[in-house]
Amino acid sequence: MQYWQKMNLANKVTLLRFLLVPVFILIVTLFHGWVADLLAGLVFIVAACTDFIDGHIARSRNLITTFGKFMDPLVDKILVTAAMVALVAMERISAWVVILILAREFAITGLRTVAVSEGVVIAASWLGKWKTACQMVALALLLLYTLPCLPNTFIFALGQILLYAALVLTYLSGWEYLKSCRSMFTDL
Repeated sequence: MQYWQKMNLANKVTLLRFLLVPVFILIVTLFHGWVADLLAGLVFIVAACTDFIDGHIARSRNLITTFGKFMDPLVDKILVTAAMVALVAMERISAWVVILILAREFAITGLRTVAVSEGVVIAASWLGKWKTACQMVALALLLLYTLPCLPNTFIFALGQILLYAALVLTYLSGWEYLKSCRSMFTDL
């Protein structure tokens, strides 16, 4: 409890996103049907929104911390991975798309780890931010498209298009990260 009281607001929002992941997983694994999709979609949307909120709070109030730099991207990856794996199990996303996205995420996380050990901080690029936004919107649409009040075919198609756009942005931003860090690989 003492640690929670000392934690700044941006980090509390990041921690909230982390705590919403098991709630999301429980909903998608224990319940089925459009009501479960609605609940899972709402939890996912709230969690996704906290990604933008904590970043805004941290930058606007100068609350950037080592904890936030580490946890924010990690929690994003955990949330997105949980949603993608759930959607593969629900047969709404092809597994190969998820594998390609996760492969890049592991590679860039490894690259960032090496960079930190060399004293280099790799900030998120605009392409990376667009990638994350496309992923979040695509995943939300693919969770919610079964709702009876929505044009299901259109919502599903839009979710798929945004997911493939996210896949392209995933690799473009990954290439951008690699180019910016090529000086770290002089000992090949």
